[in-house]
Amino acid sequence: MAGAVWLNGDFVARDDARVSAFDASVQHGVGLFETMLAVRGRVFRLHDHLARLRGSAQELGLTESLRVNALGEAVRLVAERAGLERARIRLTLTGGDLNMLSSTARGPSTPTVLIVAQPATAYPEAMLERGGGAMIAEPRLNPLDAFEGHKTINYWRRLRELQRAAANGMDEAIFLQVTNHVGGGAVSNLFIVRAGALATPIARGEEDPSPAALRSPVLPGVTRGAVIDFADAMGVGCDKRMLAIDDVLDADEAFLTNSGWGVLPLVRVEGKAIGDGTPGEVTRSLREKWAEAVEDDADDAV
Repeated sequence: MAGAVWLNGDFVARDDARVSAFDASVQHGVGLFETMLAVRGRVFRLHDHLARLRGSAQELGLTESLRVNALGEAVRLVAERAGLERARIRLTLTGGDLNMLSSTARGPSTPTVLIVAQPATAYPEAMLERGGGAMIAEPRLNPLDAFEGHKTINYWRRLRELQRAAANGMDEAIFLQVTNHVGGGAVSNLFIVRAGALATPIARGEEDPSPAALRSPVLPGVTRGAVIDFADAMGVGCDKRMLAIDDVLDADEAFLTNSGWGVLPLVRVEGKAIGDGTPGEVTRSLREKWAEAVEDDADDAV
């Protein structure tokens, strides 16, 4: 299969890409990851992905000394080596070879770094042009959980909800918070449009800074950030606020963002059509801006 694999400083064959049975990812599910899109060897918003990874690694105690410049160069080398027109780049950072339950474990060891380039997921054109559907996930996001809003490798419940959505003919699962405010999709961020105005749930790092305020359990998505920049440049702007499910159901338009599909129109939630049930003008404009950006923009210097 076309692609490239880089493990702890070296390119390796796919069948040789192995981690220790005692790696913290295997033993305890300790790790972070980033999924990026590369077009002709150029990674879209690489700097933003690495900044988010470094922030999470420090905040969650994985490592204080992530070498971002070297890591960025490694990602670029993998993207170039893969030789793909469009590639999905997965960067995984784990706790390394460490048994955290051992009485001799004194702290983090050297992290395991794995970078894999594969052909980008080919989403059906009809799904991207006509829009997708979502159902409401059963679990709730908890703002008191310090690990929410970070891209950890613990994705089991999200993948389980995606499986449940697919079994019901849906493309995504929307998670609500324990307060019943909207969080986002299992693998995406959510936006709504009402009377031409764009809004999205507050993400981690955007909360009220007062001590009494709850932290947001919503991931600050990189594509989400790009779309907000596009909206600002278009003069549309974006309001970051707490959203109720009725805000979504009664919206004129809605869409979902991630690094794979970019901007996916959301045209129904379970049995309820969003707006007239077709992608709206703001959604289409933002999808066009994203498509232009990934084709034309070189990744940021790291």
